[in-house]
Amino acid sequence: MSSAAVKLANPNAEVLRRGDALAMNIQSARGLQNVLRSNLSPRGTLKLLVDGANQLTLTKDGKVLLSQMQITNPVAVMIARAATAQDDVAGDGTTGLVLLVGELLKQASVYVEEGLHPRVITDGYEAAKVEALKFLDSFKVQMDMDREVLCSVARTALRTKLQDSLANQMTEAVVDAVLAIWQEGKPIDLFMVEIMKMQHRTATDSRLVRGLVMDHGARHPDMPKRQKNCFVLTLNVSLEYEKTEINSGFFYSSAEQRDKLIESERRFVDEKLRKIVDLKNTVCSGVDKDCGFVLVNQKGIDPLSLDILAKHGIFALRRAKRRNMERLQLCCGGTAQNSVDDLSPSVLGKAGLVYEHVLGENKYTFVEECKSPKSVTILIKGPNAHILQQIQDAVRDGLRAVKNAIEDKSLVPGAGAFQVACRQHLLRPEFLRSVRGKAQMGIKAFAEALLVIPKTIATNGGYDPMDVLVALEEEVQDGHVAGIDLNTGDVLDPAQEGIWDNYRVLRQQLHSCSVIATNLLHVDEVMRAGRASLKPANPGED
Repeated sequence: MSSAAVKLANPNAEVLRRGDALAMNIQSARGLQNVLRSNLSPRGTLKLLVDGANQLTLTKDGKVLLSQMQITNPVAVMIARAATAQDDVAGDGTTGLVLLVGELLKQASVYVEEGLHPRVITDGYEAAKVEALKFLDSFKVQMDMDREVLCSVARTALRTKLQDSLANQMTEAVVDAVLAIWQEGKPIDLFMVEIMKMQHRTATDSRLVRGLVMDHGARHPDMPKRQKNCFVLTLNVSLEYEKTEINSGFFYSSAEQRDKLIESERRFVDEKLRKIVDLKNTVCSGVDKDCGFVLVNQKGIDPLSLDILAKHGIFALRRAKRRNMERLQLCCGGTAQNSVDDLSPSVLGKAGLVYEHVLGENKYTFVEECKSPKSVTILIKGPNAHILQQIQDAVRDGLRAVKNAIEDKSLVPGAGAFQVACRQHLLRPEFLRSVRGKAQMGIKAFAEALLVIPKTIATNGGYDPMDVLVALEEEVQDGHVAGIDLNTGDVLDPAQEGIWDNYRVLRQQLHSCSVIATNLLHVDEVMRAGRASLKPANPGED
């Protein structure tokens, strides 16, 4: 539909034709690129976001920025959504994807201004993308994912979000958490790693708990607060009076009848408690008489029931979260019960230490010293909410990086090494001759656009990007794998220094950036002609 036809159908429509539409797309992509450019690499800077309620978010995570920034430009919104999808699929690479899209459009604009049709450029982009993905498969390094390699992967991911000292400390916690839940031949479920935030002390007190931390405690003052060598019973049974599921009423002819009904209801709950206490007395006898007994119930426990459990030395938690019930079984063993009729010692789990930690008005219950737990907790501590959130975002990225490395069984040298090597590969005369005609211009544009990553890393490190690029290209021409040393500005071998990128992150980046840039270059008309523009203006407005 031409712009004239749109104007005829809707006089209030806004239309941008050909050159104007392409210019707007390129400017929008480059504007978003400039916002995120300074965040890339361990030397990147932070952004302070202020929302409508004056809540502050301090971050350099690309996904957090794109998710929380109020973006109104339609092209920038499209790029932001595609970049956040990159994080959902691969777990990282959001900032790099935005930079690549902006640079691809910038390189294309040079050729478009000289009269080259965008379709020819996008044909070159497609050919370059296919070849770059093939080169990535040959450039990646297959290796055994032992703990040392995984620590290097996690350290690379965490240092882009946290200070070096804190990143080094959290590296081991992240790797050990994934290794604890990893079972050979089964997919890794990162939901079995609980991330618990506690506003307390400093960030360096964060640690891995080989067990479970629950954000609530016992509801009776006389219950034991610390027990060792505990039997753990997980229940989904109501230990309180319950309302009927249908609306009903009871009419009494005397007070005695009312007392009898209350007594029968109480007897019903007491019978459940008796079975629990009998199980406790059975297992906590003989050589195990000093062992503790912990009851974790997903449903409620009324005050009278809590009092009975406390008198028998049982540490009881009520209204536990459903996800914690699953994790508790993976930590301690045992089986969750929906009834007290079939209780036996075989349904109990074991924990070496269970204790309650009180912090102000908040209570936390720690279940630790579990034998080979398949669910663990990363306990994040910090003096304020900003630091806690920043560490949480970094830990999530670190967990995904380790998970990707284990599943891919291969890694790619980082520090900008792949982008420089891929550019050299794409500009080889043998490959350029395999593509006929003007599409070679698109391949050259794609190759030059890849350099935005090493250029930005060098710039954010405080070094001259041209000097760094020249040194990198000389090393690559000599047949070496070379990355940027942010401490000196010189060239280093990323494999020797333990700087690794995830294979699937780079693969997804190469694919997505080409698709997004191609779609935007194919746009020759932007129309704002929604139904809202058909409404007449208010009488009082000019």
